[in-house]
Amino acid sequence: MIKVFCKNTQEYLEIKGGTTLQQLAASLQDKLAITPLCAIVNNMCEPLCNNIYAPKHIEFVDYTHPAGARAYVRSLCMVLYKAIADLYPGKRLRIEHSLKGGYYCRVKHEHETLGTEMVAAIKARMQHIIGQDLPFVQHEEPTQDVIDIFEAQGLNDKVRVLASSGSFYSTYYTLDTLADAFYGPMIPSTAMLTAFDLQPYEQGMILLTPCKDMKPVTTVESQPKMFKAFTDYVEFNDIIGLADVGILNKAIREKKAPLLINVAEALHNKMFAAIAHDIAQRYQAGGARVVLIAGPSSSGKTTSSKRLAIQLLTNYIIPKVIELDNYFVDRDKTPRDESGDYDYESLYALDLEQFNSDLTRLLAGEEVALPTYNFTTGSREYRGNTLKLEKNNILLIEGIHGLNPELTRQIPEEQKFRLYVSALTTLSIDDHNWIPTSDNRLLRRIVRDNKYRGSNAQSTIARWASVRRGEDKWIYPFQENADATFNSSLIFELAVMKKHAEPVLRQVPPRSPEYAEAHRLLTFLDYFEPLDEKDIPSTSLLREFLGGSSFTY
Repeated sequence: MIKVFCKNTQEYLEIKGGTTLQQLAASLQDKLAITPLCAIVNNMCEPLCNNIYAPKHIEFVDYTHPAGARAYVRSLCMVLYKAIADLYPGKRLRIEHSLKGGYYCRVKHEHETLGTEMVAAIKARMQHIIGQDLPFVQHEEPTQDVIDIFEAQGLNDKVRVLASSGSFYSTYYTLDTLADAFYGPMIPSTAMLTAFDLQPYEQGMILLTPCKDMKPVTTVESQPKMFKAFTDYVEFNDIIGLADVGILNKAIREKKAPLLINVAEALHNKMFAAIAHDIAQRYQAGGARVVLIAGPSSSGKTTSSKRLAIQLLTNYIIPKVIELDNYFVDRDKTPRDESGDYDYESLYALDLEQFNSDLTRLLAGEEVALPTYNFTTGSREYRGNTLKLEKNNILLIEGIHGLNPELTRQIPEEQKFRLYVSALTTLSIDDHNWIPTSDNRLLRRIVRDNKYRGSNAQSTIARWASVRRGEDKWIYPFQENADATFNSSLIFELAVMKKHAEPVLRQVPPRSPEYAEAHRLLTFLDYFEPLDEKDIPSTSLLREFLGGSSFTY
């Protein structure tokens, strides 16, 4: 008999060694207020099929917990794969990237477009599989044996990843007779997948996942601009033959990374030049006097604004910068969030009336006294800084609210050009395992905060949920307002980020709640071959986070 602590019931329990987490959850059924999907054991996420052989601290989690939601989505994706394998043997499922409410998928076979009838058939097959209550069975076997299994199923993308992993043993799952690998725990059985939808979308389909309250999402929100930003990069990856981590690792081992870096950086230059050209054309036609640059945390807005400024200069337009932070209201007037803390992410933490008044006067040709926000005293001050727009001047304003019409409500629309910046990661681990954009940004922020802001990984991870809530409220609803979208991700960056992020993540104490996320990110980074940063130019957007930039921040 061993003693474990269950966080859900706040009690110590004596159980027999070898008891599974699922058996323990079943014994607590009357006390648990949730239906567990997986568990956080000693601050690491585990599937419920795992046995307990030593004293543990256990928290059972459901879909409302990020770990539970990820397990649910992974399991749903395996059901999707099985449905396609059952109905259309030989066709290749690729889950390409997330879209609001779900995940965009393609069934690749001579680049055909999915029809409504085919999507309906796949959905019906998924519902049948879910109704069978099939278990997701975990296996751990020698890596070469797992490679042989995946080769037999035609999953060459997974073979590439495993071949580059260097691990003696690898974990995979089976659903009926079908094998797959998902990089994290699965839920116990298909019957627990009570809510989903599958609908045609563009050339593919979108797998819709439920809301936090498990209510199904059945309406696909059209996001043509975001979708194009993703698919342009996916097409670029296909052209250069670099769609997954296995291929990237091979390129690094074969010393082809410098060419890869140069091509990726050249693509960024091309995109900045194209955006600057569009702005210049509108400026010369009498519009676009204000450029608003917005994006979520660690998307690279600051470097983007600096590189865009250079490209505008080549179009004979001289940018003048206004910092939104200087328009914060005095601290005692700052809105508070649901925890009672000051909500600096809120649009109404800014003095919108003063900001719009200053912009209106600047665009009218007046000289304006600009404020400076004193973060020590929490008040706005005037220190003699003034600005007047001269011939060929344009205003450049960076901030998270740039796409929100309310920010510049007094400025005519034709005077504004809105640019959305985000790290829309299009590199995948393999066909069924995409890399979440939020993970890319979190790793950037962990490295930057540790290097420049004196914050360790634990504190950055602890704040991340609040940051994401602010983005959901104040940024993402306005993405489609952008006149242009810049994808700030670099296809090689996670291989470079690896050596910077891993030492910082390993400092997170195992007993802290943030350890689960640190451990997950470390496991994720294990799939990447490390890449030295020596070939990354000083103007690269990645230098904003790594250091060594030729720009001043």
